[in-house]
Amino acid sequence: MTKTDLPFGGQISRYYEKDAPEEVRKAIAGASKDDILGENYPYPERMPGRLYEKELYKLQIELAKFQTHVQRHGTRVVVLFEGRDAAGKGGTIKRFRENMNPRVARVVALPAPNEREKSQFYLQRYMSHLPAAGEIALFDRSWYNRGVVEKVFGFCSPEERARFFRLCPGFETAMIEDGIHLVKFWLTVSRPEP
Repeated sequence: MTKTDLPFGGQISRYYEKDAPEEVRKAIAGASKDDILGENYPYPERMPGRLYEKELYKLQIELAKFQTHVQRHGTRVVVLFEGRDAAGKGGTIKRFRENMNPRVARVVALPAPNEREKSQFYLQRYMSHLPAAGEIALFDRSWYNRGVVEKVFGFCSPEERARFFRLCPGFETAMIEDGIHLVKFWLTVSRPEP
């Protein structure tokens, strides 16, 4: 995989390598997967591996039941996974759908918009990925890119961002009123975490 195959054409990696403050690069370079969690982590200590696996197994059974319910009742579910880079979105989604049927629970991870998509109504590129009856769409980032990531990397103008914030509540209200169940997760890591 080359840098141009990465999301945003490797701009995040370039920023880290060239423009990120030295203290940030040092903190990332010196971090280990076993570093202590941040003060605001909701538990006093990390869950032991065996207990984690046991709990994960129970939750996977509940997700399989949920998937069956969605299929039987023709329910439509959209789950948004948002958060900073390296917050665990991909890993969470992987575990979320580990034992689910990929025809029912599919991942939507859109790359940066191409020239045609840039010329369209912004939310248009997401509409074709909304679920049909009996489906779950798991968005690894979503239309909220316009409000956060695209602004940071200069992919949208302040006017485009302001328009997104005006349109977003109506877009989501329309989905919900049409019967789509919308669930949003914001994942984060604190500064001490790798």
